[in-house]
Amino acid sequence: MSDLPRPLDLASAAFVDRHIGPRADEVQTMLAAVGHDSLDSLMDAAIPPAIRAERPLNLPAPVSEARAGAELRELAAANQVAEAMIGLGYHGTITPAVIRRNVLEDPAWYTAYTPYQPEISQGRLEALLNFQTVVGDLTGLPTANASLLDEGTAAAEAMTLVRRANRKATGPFVVDQDALPQTIAVVRTRAEAMGIEVVVADLDEGLPAGPVSGLLVQYPAASGRIRDPRPLIEAAHAQGGLAVVAADLLALTLLESPGAMGADVVVGSSQRFGVPLFYGGPHAGFMSVGQGLERHLPGRLVGVSVDAEGRPAYRLALQTREQHIRRDKATSNICTAQVLLAVVAAMYAVYHGPEGLRAIARRAHAHAATIADSLTRAGIEVEHAEFFDTLSVRVPGRAAEIVASARTLGLHLRLVDADRVGISTSETTTGETVRAVLQAFGLEAAGDDTAPDERLPENLRRQTPYLTHEVFSTHRSETQMLRYLRRLSARDYALDRGMIPLGSCTMKLNATSEMEPISLPGFADLHPFAPAEDAAGYHALVADLEGWLAEVTGYDEVSVQPNAGSQGELAGLLAIRGFHEANREEGAPTRDVCLIPSSAHGTNAASAVMAGMRVVVVKAREDGSVDLDDLRAKCEQHAETLAAIMVTYPSTHGAYEDSISELCEVVHAHGGQVYVDGANLNALLGYARPGEFGGDVSHLNLHKTFCIPHGGGGPGVGPVAVRSHLAPFLPSHPAHPVPGRREGIGPISAAPYGSAGVLPISWAYVRMMGAEGLTRATAHAVLAANYVATRLEKYFPVLYRGHSGLVAHECILDLRPLTKETGVSAEDVAKRLVDYGFHAPTLSFPVAGTLMVEPTESEDLGEIDRFVEAMIAIRHEIDRVSAGEWSPEESPLRRAPHTAASLVGEWDRGYSRDLAVFPTGPDPDKYWPPVARIDQAYGDRNLVCSCPLPEAFAE
Repeated sequence: MSDLPRPLDLASAAFVDRHIGPRADEVQTMLAAVGHDSLDSLMDAAIPPAIRAERPLNLPAPVSEARAGAELRELAAANQVAEAMIGLGYHGTITPAVIRRNVLEDPAWYTAYTPYQPEISQGRLEALLNFQTVVGDLTGLPTANASLLDEGTAAAEAMTLVRRANRKATGPFVVDQDALPQTIAVVRTRAEAMGIEVVVADLDEGLPAGPVSGLLVQYPAASGRIRDPRPLIEAAHAQGGLAVVAADLLALTLLESPGAMGADVVVGSSQRFGVPLFYGGPHAGFMSVGQGLERHLPGRLVGVSVDAEGRPAYRLALQTREQHIRRDKATSNICTAQVLLAVVAAMYAVYHGPEGLRAIARRAHAHAATIADSLTRAGIEVEHAEFFDTLSVRVPGRAAEIVASARTLGLHLRLVDADRVGISTSETTTGETVRAVLQAFGLEAAGDDTAPDERLPENLRRQTPYLTHEVFSTHRSETQMLRYLRRLSARDYALDRGMIPLGSCTMKLNATSEMEPISLPGFADLHPFAPAEDAAGYHALVADLEGWLAEVTGYDEVSVQPNAGSQGELAGLLAIRGFHEANREEGAPTRDVCLIPSSAHGTNAASAVMAGMRVVVVKAREDGSVDLDDLRAKCEQHAETLAAIMVTYPSTHGAYEDSISELCEVVHAHGGQVYVDGANLNALLGYARPGEFGGDVSHLNLHKTFCIPHGGGGPGVGPVAVRSHLAPFLPSHPAHPVPGRREGIGPISAAPYGSAGVLPISWAYVRMMGAEGLTRATAHAVLAANYVATRLEKYFPVLYRGHSGLVAHECILDLRPLTKETGVSAEDVAKRLVDYGFHAPTLSFPVAGTLMVEPTESEDLGEIDRFVEAMIAIRHEIDRVSAGEWSPEESPLRRAPHTAASLVGEWDRGYSRDLAVFPTGPDPDKYWPPVARIDQAYGDRNLVCSCPLPEAFAE
């Protein structure tokens, strides 16, 4: 790799020079600070020789932004987009332009991080509270979470929730055979690993006799039928179980809510609320629960608390459920929501309001009824007399012919079997669409324009109100909506404002040239179950990306189906589980022990439990590395039952450990597989390959190393990469376009390619960076982290270092001695950083009382120095506490962050207003947090998780 100067003419600069922040002279300044004369010298010193790759990456030569954009347009054009009438939980929708432009395509929304620091996330949190309110109102249950990954995984989470909440229940989890087929498949995959019995039943015959732990019923059903769920819900309760209803949000604007009919849990997808089809994702799943089940909810829950000045403020509630705290006791392994898409869905509801949503639903229903009337008049059987938007049409022996005819007319219908065709209408259905559907059946549209009768069951029509909060009735004009979106985004801190130095999260550049293609119709408007020949562009893109990811990781095969890092972990462990089961001799014990270092990501332990494994913790040494003596002892102790070890490399502590190769050898010698968590691949890319230095399987985080934006906590993609012996156990899917991937361990996500809609981002990144660019990015990430560690070492000790005394791409600053001496906590420093114009580093993970800092390769030296100087200034403030000038309670650290309200009124604090709000001097571009420090405990004691009345915010 060369340290040659960068081009001075930025107009013609390669993309790598846009992606990497520091210029050539800045690089030399940083290298001098860390004691090296070149990036090659630094990386030779940092990375243990035993793991260094023997050859450079073999990737296509990089192309310009213009060329990559042209290639992506060609791929998008290779997808034949038709009117999506396949249904099965994915429907045509219209993203209002004001929402598409000002949320989906706005970096103020898509580059934000998970709102763990609520004081600087109030806009996003309000949007998510809107989402929870929409879901809670429409489903009729009091508490909804702030999104899950998709409908299939939400249903699987509901299965585990009802068993957790109802521990005395026995019997199987019963699933409606008319549920979405991909949901049934995902539930079965999850249940098999966890030893849960699932019975798929024809509910026309009622529940199976005997006790049940739970019931899942689809409302309306996959076939379009609308069944009254009340008798089934009552039967489930009578047989000792809880009732889960998988519901369509748009249908619930016209149909009575499941909550009003006794449901305990409601799940589904918010995709048809303005979120593009995206060939299957990302889409925000949802879950709402009845009273008493709130604390069993997986995922994230936004609640209302108060700040230090008594004003209402939003925050994540019940954060002790988060995986890094609960580990193997976590309610699930989900750490990625679909925040950006939940915001889109919430704003769609805000924009249209209850009347607008009802009008959209009635229009879709009327089109379905018109089609049904015309078919019936022609003597063609429509199987269900009552429906919302989906018809099941009997055409003995003609189904394939009709579906093919529809395709030539620009429609994608559903081929149910040889004798039945499925038709689903939506927001995008028009009169022209209806005529084309009838033409596919060989009919002409009737000239009668009379509105058809409603085909909704009389006893299930909606009676309960919804979306009565004023937020859903005050933003009707685009002007109002635009200003509302702008007002909320202004309350947040995202990468468009400044550096987000979060360790373990890699908040790097999400380049506009990478983001633009996801809105191309060929990528945005394709149904995930469209005919394979109509998705050629997507298949080529996925094949490229899976091949490139295999090359950079040293593995043999990759699946991009997992739509979050947590799902990738589960997929990898299920592959290991499947491999061991396939090779287990009769009578031999089951290999089900998963070793996990005490320093590991919390999702690791939770994923292992979900994969049906027993967690055994391996100790860490004082320097943070895995204790190999304890590892050997645990391997010996569990030699016959050892399944795997999960290890993060570089370590969770941000260090290159020398012992990783030996660790792999020890585990392999005892019959186990090595799972290398790919969360920190940004420190390896181009220099080392996990599949070559001992890994058998890894998941990757495309929202970290490969530039998919965090979106405020999602979307993410977590591909799983495996050596060849595990390839037969990669995720499969019953509707996969590749026949060879239809049979196997089952699906991890609802769509065959998971969140395919954001894969063009990572494709573009690799295509524009090329092998040398990716390698250079790694070196710059390591340089930036070591520069920060070197400059801050004497102010805040760096807790762990690895090979040659260097850190990897992140470093942990230890505040515990200062806290012990002064009472000033790591949280105080995190909040005070807001006053200096920064998002805080990662707080108290992986070690309580510390801050983990990751500058990334995308920040220039000026921004990194601004952060360093802020930290040094804060250390001086801590020294003033130490000297007795301030008590911790009365210091600007404990009172931080300071809002604009600090500028007016009486001032009775022992430090000046200037120091409070302008610690580095007046700044015309200062970020003002909208609320003061939030009382977390108050919010958990007083759980409010839907939009509060406006009076709550009155003075």
